[in-house]
Amino acid sequence: MRLKPMAVSTNTARFRFWLWLIRVIGVIVPLRLRADWRREWEAELRHREELLAQWDRLDWRSKLDLLRRSTSAFWDALWLQPKRLEDEMFQDLRFGLRMLLKNPGFTLIAALTLSLGIGASAAIFSAVNPILFESLPFPHADRIATIWDHGPGGSRQDVTFGTYSELGQRSRSFESLAVMKAWQPTLTGRAEPERLDGQRVSASYLRVLGAPPAIGQGFDTSDDGPNGPRVAILSDRLWRRRFGGDATIIGRQITLDDASYTVVGVMPSAFENVLSPSAEVWTLLQYDPSLPLQGREWGHHLRMVGRLRPGVGMDQARQELDTIARAPAPESPRAPWASLGQGLITRSLQDDVTEGVKPALLAVLGAVLLLLAIACVNVTNLLLARGAQRRGEFAMRAALGAPRMRMIRQLLTESLMLAVLGGALGMVVAEFGVRALAPLSPPGLPRLGAIRVDGGVFAFGMGITTLIGVAVGLIPALHASRSDLRIGLQQNSRSVSLSTRRALVVAEVALALTLLVGAGLLLRSLQRLFAISPGFDSSSALTMQVQASGLRFDKDATDRFFAQALEAVRQTPGVTAAAFTSQLPLSGDYDEYGVSFEPGPDEKREGGYSSFRYAVSPGYFEAMGIPLRSGRLLDARDGSGAPPAAVISESLAKRKFQGQNPLGRRLVVGGEEGPGRVIVGVVGDVKQMSLASPQSDAVYTTAEQYSQIDNVRSLVIRARGDAAALAPAIRKAIWSVDKDQPIARVATMDSLLAATAAERRFALILFEAFGLVALALACAGIYGALSGSVNERTREIGVRMALGAERRDVLVMILRQGLKLTLSGVGIGLLAAWAATRMLSKLLYGVSATDPLTFGGVAILLTAVALVACYLPARRATKVDPLVALRQE
Repeated sequence: MRLKPMAVSTNTARFRFWLWLIRVIGVIVPLRLRADWRREWEAELRHREELLAQWDRLDWRSKLDLLRRSTSAFWDALWLQPKRLEDEMFQDLRFGLRMLLKNPGFTLIAALTLSLGIGASAAIFSAVNPILFESLPFPHADRIATIWDHGPGGSRQDVTFGTYSELGQRSRSFESLAVMKAWQPTLTGRAEPERLDGQRVSASYLRVLGAPPAIGQGFDTSDDGPNGPRVAILSDRLWRRRFGGDATIIGRQITLDDASYTVVGVMPSAFENVLSPSAEVWTLLQYDPSLPLQGREWGHHLRMVGRLRPGVGMDQARQELDTIARAPAPESPRAPWASLGQGLITRSLQDDVTEGVKPALLAVLGAVLLLLAIACVNVTNLLLARGAQRRGEFAMRAALGAPRMRMIRQLLTESLMLAVLGGALGMVVAEFGVRALAPLSPPGLPRLGAIRVDGGVFAFGMGITTLIGVAVGLIPALHASRSDLRIGLQQNSRSVSLSTRRALVVAEVALALTLLVGAGLLLRSLQRLFAISPGFDSSSALTMQVQASGLRFDKDATDRFFAQALEAVRQTPGVTAAAFTSQLPLSGDYDEYGVSFEPGPDEKREGGYSSFRYAVSPGYFEAMGIPLRSGRLLDARDGSGAPPAAVISESLAKRKFQGQNPLGRRLVVGGEEGPGRVIVGVVGDVKQMSLASPQSDAVYTTAEQYSQIDNVRSLVIRARGDAAALAPAIRKAIWSVDKDQPIARVATMDSLLAATAAERRFALILFEAFGLVALALACAGIYGALSGSVNERTREIGVRMALGAERRDVLVMILRQGLKLTLSGVGIGLLAAWAATRMLSKLLYGVSATDPLTFGGVAILLTAVALVACYLPARRATKVDPLVALRQE
């Protein structure tokens, strides 16, 4: 008789469901991460399946207990393992803390090493991130573009108002265009007079940037005409400093240059004017839209920006502007010097603002990452050495049943705790580093106010801290977890990790050499740069900027004020020479005009030459120490009633006249009318923009013989002794003529000369600092590796000396070992530096990025310093007592 299968009751089916669910959970939740936990669950499940086979023979109490246990198994699967994992994590943390406290010297050295790398990285990141990586603080900043005219030699040149007007009428890629120029009005009122930095802008300027005023309103297009009302917008900083944050300022009158301006708005406190960071007040250009040919509307002195229409790309806008530039329209006539025949230069505002500092910042970022890598390698070496000392401990724990993954996790926990300690100290280093970056930063560094240790920098610091904790702990953890019981319990088992430590030392030397080569190239570049003659004598020379502001200063009154002020300055004790100039070399002044020459008997009329224009007072060349090459200098004979005269630079004379005598020839500056000026002299070339700039063409006239009003001029004083000490007396002399005229930008010519290389000097200082730290860490790594090697080879050294080896032989053996590591690192480092120094090419002057003298000098220096680090453990090895060494095992 065939037996029917036993019917499965509802309880049995429910029990089987719980068993299936528990198995599914065993796959989903991390039950399978731990073999011992998996074995426990499998044993429990087998036990319950055996009970299920006897289900019908169990009494009701046993069935109820089985169901209860099965139900609780579900919750155990969800909560038991995480709880056990949490308990083990706390155990690892407590154990790691005990081990770090047990070795305070090791902990302190490793944490300080990491703090240097992490802190320097966070500090540099705080500068690089807002400047290079973050978007500019404007809505849809990627749609804002800058537009330039082509200058001589492919350089960028400011546009004319005529170009701006034509593009506004013909371009369809931009929803709005704007132009601006610098403005330095004098604010007068109840408080002392103050010269402000500001901008004259077209009415659409704030709309292009997408930055409306916080209080009041923006500029009205109807006001931007020749006879429009005088209106002004204030920065939040100026509003609070001079007007106490008074909300009723809107509609009130303020006095700028003796003229009343109505305040129509106040900008938000968060507004960052990256096009002119120091600007505190804005007013309208109010140029003539009829574009008179000889007026200011056709001068190359305006900077243009535009906001692209949605959906229009930068390349599309660039193509459209080039098409417009090369296809003049009859309704938009152009001046000959603004013909746009070479097209226009269109770039994103982000690229335009960061172009000057991008090479230096990227180079410094690369340097700090190298320093961070060296710090990590150094700490990894320390952990390996410490792991070698604990190898017996790890072998014993493995023999007692400790799982390999548990030991790896425990060692990673220790390294993470060490990294967190280093990261916390690194944030302190970063805070001090950011404070030090501000005075070291080159002039014109954009978004300087955004450089700070904020949440983004903190997140970056914590991120690299975590990565470093895993990176520096993984290699030692893997080494330690491979402990063999027999080998691990022996004293000399520490040699297992020696090859890894030596490889890390080689990497450390290579990274340090790369940093030092970068510092060496920058140092040689600065030496070459400062070897260039600026064209004048900077010693014992003091400069300051003086302004004649106010409606009462017409052409005659302005010239008269500066003549009286100059006479008062010359009477000051200690002054040997003094003069005024419309623009000062190496000060950031930029005043360039087109110059055309009267053709000779057998010459055809040529196009204009782009040259710097200087309106100077007699005695300027003597005060600056600019040498005369031929002819005469400008003097008292070249006053307002005399025939117009000019002095040109040597480079312009050579380029135009090519060996012929330029004296007596005539030239026209800008849009001047009449027969032109007679060339009466040729002087030496002067560097106007920077020492590295090749442009030196210049034309000098007297201020009295120049038609335009230069109401801001730079005073140059040559003193007998310390020029800077004369500044108070010079101010007093000028204010004796008119006490209401502001004096600014007081500086010695030596300081201006040094400031021209500020970007290179900024990179050099940081490279030198990072390079010295890297050199110290590399030498410490060599010393540590050799010192560990001496400890591990104590018995071998003892045997050698017992068999007759001389102390000199032992010394040479250890030195050879260290020299081998050093030379290996130097060889790899030379290759790495050869590839990495390409990043510095834009910062170098007169030096190749692969300069053999720098590479060879740094290699010799690093090798010599490393030999000193090798000598100390080598000398200690020669003092090993053979009897003591032989008793160690």
